[in-house]
Amino acid sequence: MGPNRKPSPQLTPLELRIMQVLWEHGAGTVQAVQNNLSGESLAYTTVQTMLNVLQRKGKVKRRLVGKAYQYIPVLTRDRALREAAGDLLNRMFGGSVDALLMSLVKSRQIDAEKLAKLQQLIDEHQETQED
Repeated sequence: MGPNRKPSPQLTPLELRIMQVLWEHGAGTVQAVQNNLSGESLAYTTVQTMLNVLQRKGKVKRRLVGKAYQYIPVLTRDRALREAAGDLLNRMFGGSVDALLMSLVKSRQIDAEKLAKLQQLIDEHQETQED
């Protein structure tokens, strides 16, 4: 990473895989995370490096338990989802929810049934905001 480049607040695909293990299994050592990773297996040192990167980014914290560090997620799954969705919305659609929804409709990734369900969720959300 160059001197003028800021670290991305978004999780990389590998960071996301590691965070998913921590979200699903709770705090864990490098070995525990490595054993619970889905997909392609990774070297112990790769997992250790990525956990240290996540710790420097403030996404996890660590504590020494015996002779090994235990990594604890600080970033919640919900917050990661909100940040990723917001980033996508801003970068690809200029912050326009309308443009995002129109893109989904035009690309046939959302149909009338899903739109009706979305409307129901919006109505429910508005009712809870009014209370």
